[in-house]
Amino acid sequence: MNILILSSGTRNKIVQYFKKTLEGKGKVICTDMSELAPSIYEADKYYIVPKMTSPDYMDIIIDICKKEKIDGVLSLIDPELSLIAKNEKLFEAIGTKVIGSAYDLCEMSLDKYQMYSWLKEHQYKCAKSYMDKMDFYKDVENGKITYPVFVKPARGSASIAISKVYDKETVDLLFAHDEGLMIQEYLDGQEIGADVYIDMISGEVVSIFTKKKIKMRAGETDKAVSFKDEKLFELIRKFVSEVGYRGQIDIDIFDIDGEYYISEVNPRFGGGYPHAYESGCDHMKLITTNLEGKANKAFIGKYESGIYMMKYSEVYIRKNMSILRRK
Repeated sequence: MNILILSSGTRNKIVQYFKKTLEGKGKVICTDMSELAPSIYEADKYYIVPKMTSPDYMDIIIDICKKEKIDGVLSLIDPELSLIAKNEKLFEAIGTKVIGSAYDLCEMSLDKYQMYSWLKEHQYKCAKSYMDKMDFYKDVENGKITYPVFVKPARGSASIAISKVYDKETVDLLFAHDEGLMIQEYLDGQEIGADVYIDMISGEVVSIFTKKKIKMRAGETDKAVSFKDEKLFELIRKFVSEVGYRGQIDIDIFDIDGEYYISEVNPRFGGGYPHAYESGCDHMKLITTNLEGKANKAFIGKYESGIYMMKYSEVYIRKNMSILRRK
């Protein structure tokens, strides 16, 4: 069994975990557009590919799948999730399974306002959001929302270009210089991350790992502690089943005075997933079991509370790289 990880970047741990799972049974192949992506050197083999926006990008990825006899393909960046989901039939035609959710769900997850609209329509607690700043100003006047708020791209990821705003003048300034911005209520509570696996055969939620975030860095969880709450598990089961996600997803949630608010969903491995894996939630094994054509049994909450994760910096040293010789 061979796995292809697209846009692996700095996600070395994900590559390591897949290699450990496939040891003696298959290979892990990685792609990235840069030879300075450290994770590719953890793989059994890697390919340097063009930007995903290049017209021949999908042809190149399909060729790699054919050449390497890839059984399952996944991406680690948000915009590419929609691309591979959109081309699912091309992958199926060569015997490669897209590990992830359907195209419309990838698009909804990427579009923060679309996700808000879905949550509101289905009566889930979530942060008030606005695409029209005048609607926001009206609600401020009526006391329905107060500053501070977040102003962010409606279609964005990795916490890029997010501003915490305290006044109308700054909102006006940001909207004057960027298109596609949205205003989102500031949720003042405990931020929670959930690493969830939905079986790709049965469609059932089979693993949930939850953690309280202690510190964030560059949009990812830097320090966190595991915890368990059956009320939260049930909310996640209900939400995920109602939406229809498949495979690995990462959910951002807020606990505000004992009530859970769903914030965002990333239908991929989140930056804090190593916490789940090291606590006993091996989602790589769940993926390979599905690729073997077998459904997984549920093991929700089969981990200990009070397990802390603390990220730290590491380096990958390599010499004689062609990218350096070309300069």
